[in-house]
Amino acid sequence: MSALRRKFGEDYQVVNTNRGSTYTAPVKKKRQRFVEKNGRCNVQHGNLGGETSRYISDLFTTLVDLKWRWNLLIFILTYTIAWLVMASMWWIIAYIRGDLNHGHDQSYTPCVANVYNFPSAFLFFIETEATIGYGYRYITEKCPEGIILFLFQSLLGSIVDAFLIGCMFIKMSQPKKRAETLMFSQDAVISQRDGKLCLMFRVGNLRNSHMVSAQIRCKLIKVR
Repeated sequence: MSALRRKFGEDYQVVNTNRGSTYTAPVKKKRQRFVEKNGRCNVQHGNLGGETSRYISDLFTTLVDLKWRWNLLIFILTYTIAWLVMASMWWIIAYIRGDLNHGHDQSYTPCVANVYNFPSAFLFFIETEATIGYGYRYITEKCPEGIILFLFQSLLGSIVDAFLIGCMFIKMSQPKKRAETLMFSQDAVISQRDGKLCLMFRVGNLRNSHMVSAQIRCKLIKVR
C-alpha cells in the first residue's frame, strides 16, 4: 500500500476487498486558470479603497467594459425613464394651464394642440424626440414655457443619444470575439531550439483574413 502511494501519489485510494487489494483512479480536480482561453487575466483586485468612486468618475469606460446584458438594460432603462419624465413635464404644463379641460374646444388655444391626457402627451414627446412629426400635435406660439421645455428636451435628447449610442458603437467595434477564431495547441512542449531549451506551442488563425501587427504575450507562473 505504501509502495502504491509512493508510486502513484496520494490521490489514489487503496481499497481492500476479498479478491485482493486494488486502487481507484485519481479524481482530477478542475484547476482554476490564471489566464483564460480568450486572453483575459483571471485576477481580481480587492480591498483597494474607493473603487466605486473611481469607476463612476470614468463612467463612459465603465459602461463600455460592462457585459452586454447590463449595457442593454441600462440603455433601455435610460431611454424609458427619460421619455416618461419628459412626457410628465409636458402633461404638467397642460394640467397647470388648464388645457386638459379644453381638449375639444376649437376656440381655445392650448400650449400643445390635441394633448388631452398623459398618453397623448407621451405620444407628442415621442413624435418630437424621434423627429416623426405627424402634424396632429404641435406647440403653439402662446406657450413660452413649452418653448423653453422644447429647447431643454432637444439638448437633453442629443446628450443622451451621443452618450449611449457612442457607448454601444465602441462596444460593438471592440474585437473581443476575434480570439474565438484563434486556436492554440492543446499541449505545450519544452524542446531544444538554437541550442536553448524553449517552451513551444502553436497558434492558428481560422479566418482567411490576416492579422496585422499581432502580438502574443505569455505568462509563466513559478513558485519561489
